[in-house]
Amino acid sequence: MLPIITVALTATILGGVLPFLVRPLLHTLNMVDLPNERSSHTTPTYRGMGLATALAVCASFGVATAAGWTVNTGISVTLLAGMAAALLLGWIEDVSGIGIVIRAGVQLLIGVGVAGVLSVLMNAPIFWAVPAAIFVAAYINVANFMDGINGISGCHGLAAGLCYSFTGYLTELPWLTLGGLAIAGAFAAFLPWNVRSGRNVFLGDAGSYLLGAGLSILAVGTWFANVNPLVALAPLLVYLTDSGTTLLRRMAAGEQWYKPHRTHVYQRLTDVGFTHLESATVVTGLTVLVWALILNGLNFWSSDLPILGVVLLAFAVLVVLLYLSLPTLVARQKTAAPSENNTAAPEGGTGGSLGSSQASFRGGQNPHDSGEVQ
Repeated sequence: MLPIITVALTATILGGVLPFLVRPLLHTLNMVDLPNERSSHTTPTYRGMGLATALAVCASFGVATAAGWTVNTGISVTLLAGMAAALLLGWIEDVSGIGIVIRAGVQLLIGVGVAGVLSVLMNAPIFWAVPAAIFVAAYINVANFMDGINGISGCHGLAAGLCYSFTGYLTELPWLTLGGLAIAGAFAAFLPWNVRSGRNVFLGDAGSYLLGAGLSILAVGTWFANVNPLVALAPLLVYLTDSGTTLLRRMAAGEQWYKPHRTHVYQRLTDVGFTHLESATVVTGLTVLVWALILNGLNFWSSDLPILGVVLLAFAVLVVLLYLSLPTLVARQKTAAPSENNTAAPEGGTGGSLGSSQASFRGGQNPHDSGEVQ
């Protein structure tokens, strides 16, 4: 219990305090994200606060590793090295920018290094390292792509981190339990900095790259530890399906898939009237729900009630499909519902001004909202 409490408290406290030390550095380097036509924010906002969050993750998990609480030092050091490399790459991108080819190459190198070392340390078949390396590199980008509205990355780090931590507890993998806790605590502490109205800050590439690297390495390690691959991927499935379907849709339309855009499901939810926090809450809630359904479904599948397991797994698929179609369903419902804007207001009434006010807040254009769009 002491390791769990220590890591959770260290990550959370550092995650809440370090931003005070990092903010002057962001000001000195003039790391300001200016809004454009694709942005969800309307005022210049500091980016790069993920440096503080990333340092909190690495420091808290580093304490656990140094104390021997993670049991397997080799796996723990590999996780730390992968997260540190992603942090460094993201920070350089935040400060000066990196070409897409070099950036993708370094991300793949991180994946290859981590997957190769873990396959040796965990006696996994060497050919598993190939898809694992690609997955790590890909999820670093997925976490970056999904960091487009306030609250979503903080919530994802908190929820997915706790999912992996609980999975580690069930499977008796201390490095997984404590690694998940370190990510969860640090990103929970980042949330108040990111969602406060008018004075928020952005995670930046340093934070989103570390988030993607940390969670994907935990997933690969879980898989290599002979845990069911569905359990290993479950906390990431909503993010993966959102990014994957968006990528395929844009490629099918002949668009340049690597260019910034606003067509992810979570972004389209803000376009149909969801606030940033509402959209982030939907993504996070469904992430936890899908993980719980898969975990329990597989448990029942291997018990005396396999039919119930099939039902739960099928329900998990339906939840993901519901998420993907949610913006369209909400838009149709709003179109079908009587619109206040079409209701004639009494002479001298406020019907017209109300409609104008609603329109100004549609699509996340609330002047107090801020968010980062990749």
